[in-house]
Amino acid sequence: MKNISKILISLIVAAGIPALATAAGHDHATTAAATKTTSTTVVQPQSDGEIKKVDKDAGKITVKHGPLANLDMPAMTMVFKVKDPAMLEQVKAGDKVKFTVEKINGAFTITALQAAT
Repeated sequence: MKNISKILISLIVAAGIPALATAAGHDHATTAAATKTTSTTVVQPQSDGEIKKVDKDAGKITVKHGPLANLDMPAMTMVFKVKDPAMLEQVKAGDKVKFTVEKINGAFTITALQAAT
């Protein structure tokens, strides 16, 4: 009888381990492809603006812009960092642009920039 009890306890414990591992986020049966399908990319809205100044040394652009909906910011003129320094080569003062701004590490940063059509 003791042997049967030991076997039953072993089976119960063994059956519970995969469930505990899954609950803890250790489901090794999940494939990388399945994991990728659950991730989402948030596309930020673009705003209209006019380049007022390009400061290549500082890696910043001054833009007179309309409201920035994703940041709940009204229209104004302000200086932004750029995520990619190559953006500084694409524009000059006076250019009309469409751009996306995100707050990255506490700094308002232009993450996308293109000429307005």
